[in-house]
This record gives sequence, C-alpha cells and structure tokens, in this order.
Amino acid sequence: MEYYQGKIFANVASGTSQHYNARWHSQTKPVTSFADPEWAHQFHVWRMDWDAQAIRLYVDDELLNETPLTETINEDGSGFNPMTQPHYVLLNLALGGDNGGPLNNTAFPNRFEADYVRVYQR
Repeated sequence: MEYYQGKIFANVASGTSQHYNARWHSQTKPVTSFADPEWAHQFHVWRMDWDAQAIRLYVDDELLNETPLTETINEDGSGFNPMTQPHYVLLNLALGGDNGGPLNNTAFPNRFEADYVRVYQR
C-alpha cells in the first residue's frame, strides 16, 4: 500500500521472466474521491487480508485490490509462488524518486506516524 502524488496505490508484485522486472497487480484511488477534504491529514486503517486464495488490500474497510494467488506464480518457469511463503511486515517511509517526485519544497525533519500495527494469524 502506498500513498503519493494524491493517490493511494494498492499493489501486489510478483515475478516475471525478467530479473528485477515485477508484474504489478495494481489499483489506484485518488484521495480527492474521499468525502473528507482533510483525509490525508488523518489516521486511517490500512489492512491486508492474506489467505490461501488471495491478497485483499483495504483502506478504512474499503476493498481497493483483490489479487488471487493463482496470479502471483513467478513467470520464470519455476512454478514458484512467493505469496505462499513466510513473510514479514515492513513499514517504510520512502521519499522522492521516480514516483514520489522532487523534494524541493519538503520541510525536514518530518514525521512518519503509525498509531499501531496488528498481525493476526488464523
């Protein structure tokens, strides 16, 4: 899940036959489509439901992306599906770059706030 350039990106990436070239299963939603003009300045619940059938990405209980695990098998001929392997949670604050844009008008130091992180297992 990503937020930049006024949009939310609900992404799942899997392997292709080309090294370092991912296949993206992506959906985007403009922040302006939310009714509250202060949406970007508030806390929200970002959720991933990941089971044996699919990965589902939500924001505030709104489903943004559903990717069946049958679509995440690496396309390199190995038949390996990384989405059926153990993973860990990583919260990352990435700034700038190709998608984030220039940081010329960004005030530093700045904050990256997470109220809480919960992980449940069935």
